[in-house]
Amino acid sequence: MMKPKPIVVCTFYHFVPLPDYQTLQQQLKNICQQWEVKGTILLAPEGINSTIAGLRQGIDGVLNFLRQDARFATMETKEGTTEVMPFGRMKVRLKQEIIKLGIETLTPPVQRGIYVEPQAWNDLICDPDVLVIDTRNHYEVELGTFAGAVNPELDSFSEFPQYIADLKPHPQQKVAMFCTGGIRCEKASAYLLEQGLTEVYHLKGGILKYLATIPPQDSLWRGKCFVFDERVTVDHSDFAATELEE
Repeated sequence: MMKPKPIVVCTFYHFVPLPDYQTLQQQLKNICQQWEVKGTILLAPEGINSTIAGLRQGIDGVLNFLRQDARFATMETKEGTTEVMPFGRMKVRLKQEIIKLGIETLTPPVQRGIYVEPQAWNDLICDPDVLVIDTRNHYEVELGTFAGAVNPELDSFSEFPQYIADLKPHPQQKVAMFCTGGIRCEKASAYLLEQGLTEVYHLKGGILKYLATIPPQDSLWRGKCFVFDERVTVDHSDFAATELEE
């Protein structure tokens, strides 16, 4: 019996002005239906945020459609594979923010911290002068996190500004942050810069990129990574040993 083809799970986000985001909704519904791709795509005036799943040719079809638009030409993706489709249907939703923080003055494409590639992450978070913050919600952190990271005990990401207000970090405090795919850290780092901190780092591509890039024997990740689909969690074993991409 022929082994079923693996389902590719592709995660991506991109901050870019989308004044036509409402028009894009139906176009993306149509292209995903054409390629039998399922999952969730969020569209907002500030950009796109998505996790989709399908056969290799279907994922490529959707990504090729997006990248024909110059605004998405440089958009990075993260991928893993699974044997069972992790979504029941395709949803393309319109939002005010692709990741909700509730601060309209933030502009992540302009204000952002220093990207740290997965290969350099271990050295950074082992520096005793660096405050390592897990920006995810508490139930995600409880399933797994990086060794030595601080859990802010957030019920939702919109509570992050209050956590920082209570923390009162010194402007010279070195801060390194991480999240599932990188999107929360885009806004979190922009917020810390707005608050006057000068050395703000975040893991490029998030935990998913780290798990796909760093061999288990070299990893400082402990436990499982929560994901927002029917897989519930992933770890190093869900990724190939080579670099992939939210």
